[in-house]
Amino acid sequence: MPDLPDRETGAAADTGGASRPERPETEAERRRRRAQFLRDLAEARALRERVQPRRAKAARLRHAMRMRTFRW
Repeated sequence: MPDLPDRETGAAADTGGASRPERPETEAERRRRRAQFLRDLAEARALRERVQPRRAKAARLRHAMRMRTFRW
């Protein structure tokens, strides 16, 4: 993964937004980064469900119970 920190130096491999304070981030860039983050998060959740099916099933059941007891 390119944006993980370097083990030897501790510096991030992708020096994107943090090192450029002179140019503010545009709304499109923010949405693009957020979309990428949400895709990665969904992929991680799917992987966790495949690796730990019993825990994932319990989490689904807890979520369903919360949704049933939530008052609109």
